This record gives sequence, structure tokens and C-alpha cells, in this order.
Amino acid sequence: MSSGASEDGVARLIVRCLENEGVSHVFGIPGEENIRLVDALSASSIRYVLVRHEQAASFMAEVYGRLTGNAGVCSATLGPGAINLLLGVADATTNSTPVVALSAQVGMDRKFKESHQGVDLVSIFAPATKWSELIATPGAVPEMVRKAFKLAQTERPGAVYLAVPEDVEKARAPDGARPLVVNTPRPDEPSASQLQRAADVLRAARNPIVLAGHGAARAGASDAVRRFAETLGVAVATTFHGKGVLPDDHAQALGAVGFMSHDYVNFGFDRADAIVAVGYELQEFDPARINPNCDKKIIHVHRFPAEVDVHYEVEVGLQSDIGRTLDALAAEVGRRFVPDVGKQRIRAMIDGELERGRRDSRFPMAPARIVADTRSALGRDDIVLVDTGALKMWMARLYPTYEPNTCLISNGLSTMAWTLPGAIAAKIARPDARVLVATGDGAFMMNSQEIETALRERVPIVVLIWVDDEYGLIKWKMELELGHSIATSFGNPDFVAYAESFGADGYRIEAPEELLPTLRQALTEDTVSVISCPVDYSANLELIAALGELDESLS
Repeated sequence: MSSGASEDGVARLIVRCLENEGVSHVFGIPGEENIRLVDALSASSIRYVLVRHEQAASFMAEVYGRLTGNAGVCSATLGPGAINLLLGVADATTNSTPVVALSAQVGMDRKFKESHQGVDLVSIFAPATKWSELIATPGAVPEMVRKAFKLAQTERPGAVYLAVPEDVEKARAPDGARPLVVNTPRPDEPSASQLQRAADVLRAARNPIVLAGHGAARAGASDAVRRFAETLGVAVATTFHGKGVLPDDHAQALGAVGFMSHDYVNFGFDRADAIVAVGYELQEFDPARINPNCDKKIIHVHRFPAEVDVHYEVEVGLQSDIGRTLDALAAEVGRRFVPDVGKQRIRAMIDGELERGRRDSRFPMAPARIVADTRSALGRDDIVLVDTGALKMWMARLYPTYEPNTCLISNGLSTMAWTLPGAIAAKIARPDARVLVATGDGAFMMNSQEIETALRERVPIVVLIWVDDEYGLIKWKMELELGHSIATSFGNPDFVAYAESFGADGYRIEAPEELLPTLRQALTEDTVSVISCPVDYSANLELIAALGELDESLS
């Protein structure tokens, strides 16, 4: 170990604190002002994953945090390097995902004045984090790192930012400074009186429905959701983040809500008079879509109180361990509801749409055909990361999901270009799962340089690019609201040659029957594979026309 990362240095103390928190990976790019921290990491049990852009590091930390429940850690130098972390940090907070972001900062000896690369990073990060602060003295390191992880990982999870001035990083650590004890909160029991109130609401209901969100996935409450649905005989819809909390092939599964203004699954809420919202958070989608008339009784089951919204007025709030709460509530209700005849029709329409897509032979390919082939190529426990764009709507609606956190979608900030770097972290977090990226060509080119990172780190992933040479979702929206589109088209490289220039495998789909075997082949390879697949988004407008013709009563 170099003298700069000596045992008595602040950089080494920070690393000891990270090890104490169970950190196994730090994603980042070194800079002149944090070289001692990177040096200390190299001599520790933590693997430093060098990336090609700090934004990618923050997305990697986010996905790692989402899949493990432990805060993902990203690191950068000061100024522009730190600011590049901001997008993934904000995405993590809005997606309720634990992340700790570390960056260098100008030294305390020049922080008070105008100086090279000096900007107020703490203030920049504050609106996008649960806590943003400067480690101003060496002695504060153990307490501040422990607080950062505690805040990041405690419900409601989110991102935390710490800035380390370069002269503090160089300083000697105080004698006796050590990491603090990590305390894990124990599950708590639901309130008996609130359980009784919630049970009264359900006993008086004619047609209750469950909405399972991101909090249910984070809490590992899948088995409890299944038991609740089976015991009471109620249908379960999920948010995009909740996909897989109840397997989509379960008899009580309804599908995912959140597409446009009114999709098949919304009809189940039209018929409901009570909603049991399990781990639902308002940023996942607007509650006005499922309670437009503010007339449904809402039971909020989560670890923290509900946000205030006129369309989400909570009749009863149960803030405790989600799994224990659902089991206790089911026992308290003591009745089973008559199955809603509309549920089978809703599932039949979704399944029918996917099956029609599976047989669609158009080329460029129909979006539903790409979804169907993607599902056929992947196992129940494999992971697909779905980027933002028109493809997100198709995957979120139609991709059957059987386990939580196996279809990953950003629906808080809903940023673009997180999936390729995120896939690297997904494979690191879950090495036994096969990992596939579903991305548009616009999003792919924003962080495509991380192909090199995946190859260097020997992380095998498959990248499926839905190619339309446009920002397809924006074009869709323009055509719906303006009747035309403008400034949405662009040119692309030869994606096969581009992939091969990094040393990755490249595939070009030239007929619809080629996609499924190509996916299956690529998923067996121990490398990075990039598949270029043309898509026909005229199906977007076809879908809107079809949805407009549905009978919303489902009687």
C-alpha cells in the first residue's frame, strides 16, 4: 500500500467504514482529488469497478442497491465528475433505491472562495437526495458514513451524497477512529386497532382489489401478497416496479397499471370499491388513473405513511412490516370475496394481445412480437432491464413477470440510458441470472461506451436494441396530441460493427423468425452481445385505436 493510503489516513478510514457496511463494490472514475481513496480501495476487500462515465457509475450503484437492498456505492472526483453522478443519484431517490454517492471536493483551505473546479456540490445534490453533506473534519468520518448508509437503506430508501474535501482526504485520521456498529431494524407488528379498522373496510366492500408496488418488492412480501390474494379471493394488480410480486401466471394476477391514461388493467379498478395499496408510492404512477372520482376506500399498507394526494385519500393506514400486516389483515377479515367476472376478461385480453404479437410476421418487427420472443428466451428468474421510451410501454404492459425485480423499469424519474450500465451491476449482484437489456437506439447511444466496461470486467450481458432511428415515444406523443411529429429522427451507426469494434458479439435481425434463436444463442455466450432489431412503431397508434374501442364496463 502506498503512503497516501496508509492505515492512519482518512482515505483508509473511509474504506474501513465502507467495509464495515458490507460494501463489496464501488463504481466510479478516479480523479486527482480522490486518488488516495481509490488507492485505499485497491488494498481492501472492495472491488473498484472503473467505468467510462460517472453517470454510468451512478446507474450501476442504483441497480446494485435495488437488487440487493444494500446501498450501492458510486464515486467520482470533484466538479464535473461529481455532477455527472447526479442523474443516477436522482433516479435512485425517485425510485426509492438505496445509494451512497461519494465525491471529492475542493479543500477546506479554498472552499470559502472562488477557485478552480469549485462549485457547491452539497447544495446541488440536496434536492435529489435524502441527505447531502460535506465531511469537513477527519473525526466526522465514522459517524457520517454510518448515517449515510442508515438513511439510504431505511424505509423509504433513497440516495445520500457525501463530499470529501481533498485536504481532509489527505489528512491523518484521529487516533482510535473506527467504524460504528451497524444496527439492523427488526420487523414491527401492525397496530391492532388499525387492523380492525382496515378489516371493517374490507368486510363492507363488494369488490376490493390489491395494488402491489415497489415497496412490496423491496420488503420481500411476495409470499404474503400471494397468501392474502388466495385467502380473500381478490385480484392483484401491480405497478411497473411491482411486476412479479405476484407471478403473472397466478390465478389472481391482473397485470400492471400505468400505461397511458386507461389500459385493460385499469378496468379492474373501475369496478372496485376498495383498494388495498401494498407498498405503493405515488411517483410510480398518478393515483388519479385508478381513483378518478375519489370515491374508493383506500387501505395503505407500507413502512411509512402515504403521501398526500386528493386521489389517494387513505381511509386506514397500516405502517409496519408489510408481510406481517397482510397476514394479520387476512386473518382479521375472515371472509372470501366472490371472484370478479371482469378479471378473467382482463387477463384474457392481455394474454390475447401477447399471443397475437407472437404470431405477427411483419418486418420491421411488431413490438408485441419482440416482447413475446424476449419472454420466450428468458427463464423465470432471469433479469431484463427495460429502458425508457416506447418500448417501455410495451414491455411493462405485456412482458409476463414471475419474480420481483426480474423486470426492472425506472418509473420514478424515468430516465433514459440507465439499462446498459445497470445490467453490469445486475449481473454482479445476481451472477446466476442471465441479464438482458431492452433499450431503444436513442437510449443505447447515450451510454454505449459501457460495453467496454462489461468486457473488461468479464460481465456477460445481452443488449437488445429496438431500432427505429427516432425518439419513438416522443414521436408517438406528438402524433397523438399534435397530429404530426418534429425533431425526433436521427441517424445510427452500424450497431453490429460498433459492437465488434469493442470486441463484443454483434447480431443483425433481418427477419422476424431470426430474433428468438438469436436471443437464445446470445444468452449462452460468455461475453457481451449486441442485437440490432428493427421495430415497427406504427403499432403504437394501432394500440390506441384498439384501446379506444374497448367497452369499459366489461359487463
